[in-house]
Amino acid sequence: MNQLPNVSRRCHVLRQLLTSGMLLMVMLTVAGSPGIASAAELLAGAAKVDITNRDVPLVNDPLYVKALVIKEGDTTAAIVTVDAVAIGEIGSITNEYLGNVRDQIEQDLHIKPQNIMINASHCHGIVCKDVEQRTVKAIKEAAKKLVPVKVGVGTGHEDRVMENRRLFLKNGKEADVRHAYSLPPDEEVAGIGPIDPEIGILKLDKLDGETLAVVYNFACHPIQGVPNKGNTADMSGLASQVIEDNLSDGTIALFVQGCGGDINPAQYKDVDNPRDAETLGNLLALSTLKAIRNIKCTDDSGLKLINETLTLPRSNNEKRIAELKQEQEQLLNSLQGTSLNLKTFLPLIVKYKLYEEHPSYYSHRYMLEQKLGRDGLKKLDAENRANMERYINNIYKMEKMSRNKANLALLTKHQTRNQAAGKTIDVEVVAFKLGDFRMITFPAELTVNIGLNIKKKSPFENTFVAGYTNGYNYYAPTAEQLKNVGNAQEDSDCLFAPEWQAIFESKAHELIQQLK
Repeated sequence: MNQLPNVSRRCHVLRQLLTSGMLLMVMLTVAGSPGIASAAELLAGAAKVDITNRDVPLVNDPLYVKALVIKEGDTTAAIVTVDAVAIGEIGSITNEYLGNVRDQIEQDLHIKPQNIMINASHCHGIVCKDVEQRTVKAIKEAAKKLVPVKVGVGTGHEDRVMENRRLFLKNGKEADVRHAYSLPPDEEVAGIGPIDPEIGILKLDKLDGETLAVVYNFACHPIQGVPNKGNTADMSGLASQVIEDNLSDGTIALFVQGCGGDINPAQYKDVDNPRDAETLGNLLALSTLKAIRNIKCTDDSGLKLINETLTLPRSNNEKRIAELKQEQEQLLNSLQGTSLNLKTFLPLIVKYKLYEEHPSYYSHRYMLEQKLGRDGLKKLDAENRANMERYINNIYKMEKMSRNKANLALLTKHQTRNQAAGKTIDVEVVAFKLGDFRMITFPAELTVNIGLNIKKKSPFENTFVAGYTNGYNYYAPTAEQLKNVGNAQEDSDCLFAPEWQAIFESKAHELIQQLK
């Protein structure tokens, strides 16, 4: 009788031990399950969907929309890259695309619209008509593949594939390198602008060490084209394919365009060789892969996003437009008559450059005329030289007029729009952080100095800048470049007044400091 209480106590203790053990087993099972995340665990999933327009004469390589969905705790974000010229405004992606994609994803996945960043590579490939639906599909597929990941950050270096297209002229003005018009004469060029060779890299590895995705940020217009002139994602798309082919199976490489507004592919105006983006893409890919090999991924994540609307001043170029029109009239009136045309000019210029002393005949004929006191050949040479000089001067003036005409059309278009819209324009700016990777975005073609300035001022080593994100507001050149309005595309194809730069760079610095 007296032993029963002891038995009861032993049973109670045994039940407690069993319960504690089962609870511990459940906790271990949950913590070890790849499909269930703790509050501090970082999850990510990636996917890509083909968006190539195949209703064209020839397709060289596929275009993609790629999505990287990242989740940490209550915060979910999506980085989306599109092989397209822009997010709205120009090209075949409509102005409604961004809002429609965000609305659909918010409805289906409950991701906040402001947490969805969509960057256009700015390649000039042609996308399919249902690119909006395919973008939604890519994001949803990425969201279905969420797995625990680790994060790594690093930088690469590539300076062989691009060149600054701004030419500093001896007269204090600037010109730019475009296929739309001729370059100024070599003897008028005093210098060129800078490039940014840095490749900013965000790497996400699964817990088994396999690479899930790579985001790489680089500044260059991917507009080199391919020899067969087919539809192409250009150097950035071709580089991404090489990166994916050389990492883990299923890795997604997302190219995020940087401050490439005034950065062209190398040898952009080559007329002696077919322009081939694959060569440049291979170089960019190899430099990126070289850097990726040295990136170690860790559990240090810290996902953070800040999305703000920035109000910027619009330009008013009414005075500059009037000046350009007057300059066009002056150039037209300064054209000189000459007896030459292209047919007679070309053989003459060859002769007179090869044989400056005796261009019109063999030297002995000149000697004979001199002995006889005649100067017919010398006078013919003087007349021909004067005609060639007038012909060449006319060509240079007409080339200048063609540059003016193209840029005047851009200025007039934006002047009309700005006058109708008011004095300011609202743009969306995003500050993004994951681990030690920090990035600021802007919805326009930022020129390279903007990115260099922001990086230099940042207190954090791995700070990167992406233009062409969440909309398109044409070019965003520096205040200094906007002193050159009418002479280059970047400063003519622009909605902003010069003050925009200081406002944006100040806001970028403020947001970066909050990404701690």
